[in-house]
Amino acid sequence: MATRTVEARARNLRPRRDAELLGVAAFARSLDWVLLVAVGTIVAYGLWSVDSITRNDPGGSLAGRQGAYVALGAGAMVAVAALDPGRLRRAMWPIYGGTLGMMLLVLVSAAATRGSRRWIDIGFFKFQPSEFGKVLFTLFLAAFLADRARVIGSLRVPLHAIALATAPIVLVFLQPDLGTALVYSAALAAVLFVSGVRWVHLGAIGVLALLGILAVLWWLPSVGVQVLKPYQTERLTGFTHPESDPRDATYNVNQSITAVGAGGLHGRGVAGATQTRLNYLPEHATDFAFASLAEQRGFFGASILLLLYLLVVWRGLKIVTSARDLFCAVVAGGLVFAFLFQVFVNVGMTIGIAPITGIPLPFVSVGGSSMITNLVAIGILLGIHARSVRRRA
Repeated sequence: MATRTVEARARNLRPRRDAELLGVAAFARSLDWVLLVAVGTIVAYGLWSVDSITRNDPGGSLAGRQGAYVALGAGAMVAVAALDPGRLRRAMWPIYGGTLGMMLLVLVSAAATRGSRRWIDIGFFKFQPSEFGKVLFTLFLAAFLADRARVIGSLRVPLHAIALATAPIVLVFLQPDLGTALVYSAALAAVLFVSGVRWVHLGAIGVLALLGILAVLWWLPSVGVQVLKPYQTERLTGFTHPESDPRDATYNVNQSITAVGAGGLHGRGVAGATQTRLNYLPEHATDFAFASLAEQRGFFGASILLLLYLLVVWRGLKIVTSARDLFCAVVAGGLVFAFLFQVFVNVGMTIGIAPITGIPLPFVSVGGSSMITNLVAIGILLGIHARSVRRRA
């Protein structure tokens, strides 16, 4: 009797297990494998570059530590891809509260490093909450705007969204972290555009933003009110007048431009890349990782990386157009544009067409917070694509 009962239970469990396996297989087939392979290639290329860039540093290669961050980020990417975006939408206000809480915690308890409070040390890992906040910030704003899709034509809705977005942006700016605050602002602009805010309202918001920038850069300083930190002002001055202070304020960018130009077409290799190997180029594994890569691998090596980035952006934009609902489309649009903005600013500052802001190069610059955050963002994009494919099927 007991044997027959066990056999009956086993027969009932087999169809359930088979259904679960079929569900996993169907979900795997619905993933955007072009995007996944492109990101995997960039990560592998980045690890190889990090090993070359840091091989001659005093502490040795950082590729092993960066690989550990990749493993953590890959696990988080898979977990997020398996999560229904609808659950994230329903958790809109807890996400917003958690984002503000992290930013406040940084300002209150984080130790100052080089004059900034950006990192929280939990012993085995030192993370930057503002990096993780990029994804949370986009999720909240997308949910807020999607829930008000029927009245998105009213100016009150985008103004309300901007008011809510201002709090985390200001908290990041106060750390101070101008570069990450700009990424948040770029994500805000993207979600407003994708959510369907009227063109006339977007134009009015753009004019107000321009007036705010002019006030921060010129009008307020002219009356003695300094909004930016002295080093931030020096960076902007150095961008507009690169010859103003070649030994101090513009030293980084001058060495970076030299490194990129020295790479030529084919690069100078690890041993011949003197700007990187002899540490003439500061922060050559973080902020100026692209300049180090260009010096070692040349124009062709840098072009490969930029083409892979372009492939990721293209697949991301396809996900925006095929998303199953407005919330998913707005989330994808915000994440893709924030990613593109980070690539443009980081590469631009290494060749002198953008001011130095400290924005890391996605999947290449050394750092755990940036790597994990970008992989989580890719996981969200994969999850949105998978559910849009399954819905059409």
